[in-house]
Amino acid sequence: MLYWLTELSDGGDFFNLFRYITFRAGAAFMTALIFGFLFGLPLINVLRRTQGKGQPIRADGPEGHIIKAGTPTMGGLLIIGAVLTSTLLWARLDNPFIWIILFVTLSYALIGFADDYAKVSKQNVAGVSGKIRLGIGFAVALIASLWSAWVHPVELTNALALPFYKDTLLYMGAFFVPFAMIVIVGAANAVNLTDGLDGLAIMPVMIATATLGIIAYAVGRVDFTEYLDVHYVPGTGEILVFAAGVVGGGLGFLWYNAPPAAVFMGDTGSLALGGALGAIAVATKHELVLGIVGGLFVVEALSVIIQVLYFKRTGKRVFLMAPIHHHYEKKGWAEPQIVIRFWIISLILAIVGLATLKVR
Repeated sequence: MLYWLTELSDGGDFFNLFRYITFRAGAAFMTALIFGFLFGLPLINVLRRTQGKGQPIRADGPEGHIIKAGTPTMGGLLIIGAVLTSTLLWARLDNPFIWIILFVTLSYALIGFADDYAKVSKQNVAGVSGKIRLGIGFAVALIASLWSAWVHPVELTNALALPFYKDTLLYMGAFFVPFAMIVIVGAANAVNLTDGLDGLAIMPVMIATATLGIIAYAVGRVDFTEYLDVHYVPGTGEILVFAAGVVGGGLGFLWYNAPPAAVFMGDTGSLALGGALGAIAVATKHELVLGIVGGLFVVEALSVIIQVLYFKRTGKRVFLMAPIHHHYEKKGWAEPQIVIRFWIISLILAIVGLATLKVR
């Protein structure tokens, strides 16, 4: 919105700064961060009063989680509010990629909110039916995937870019949209599965979003894509503003989510942020790189899939408990130990993901 102040610029004054994506990204970060600090405590107080017993705790979960009973959930509202405010203020609102990503983020936030509300109101961990969640999630992903394919350059439409073979495009035709849908839905649910310990999901989300934001900025500039030898996707540079808002809002949330958490992000936050990651990857044609940058989320999701399939087949378990962070809890690792080590892994994977821009 504030980008339009450039109309008041003669090219050499303060308003000229609003032309630069990097300036507006920095402003979006600060806006989201301040939003988190200003509204975090009031929101937590409201959630605590309205939710009563807070998020129900799994009876079969790690014993140490009993002390978390009564902690309010839906803290993702703080992140989403910060991201929405900062993006609408600082991003160019004539950019289709911004609206695609906001559409996915807000839609998945609503799905998550409905699930959180069902859990809190019924004091049951079941929430909304998994089939309904997936059905609506795939419908949202279908719209976003078709929308992205429509705004991509003709030479990139329905094509998959390969990170290590930069001059190669794999044309997928009609199969690209289902593939993109799986990327978005998979990312949303993988982040949701990761959100099981205080601070565990939000930092890897911030790291992955910042990484994809940098990639979006790079592939949205002709000069950068020529130097890096990657495909140029016009307009994606603006995604950096959204990504900066996620990092700022995430830090504001982490202030209250740091152990012991005063609030959980809930499905409201985890589904929304995961969906946003998937949407950014589809928009920038870096779907495969998301598998590297978000490798921690992939492992968390795979641990659940492996556990379920193996148990159905043999009646035995591969892990002491899934997702895998609970496995390490059962092995005696302290919660902060697991969280910080997973943060380190996420940072390493982000660096590897950025390296794919130059590796040939």
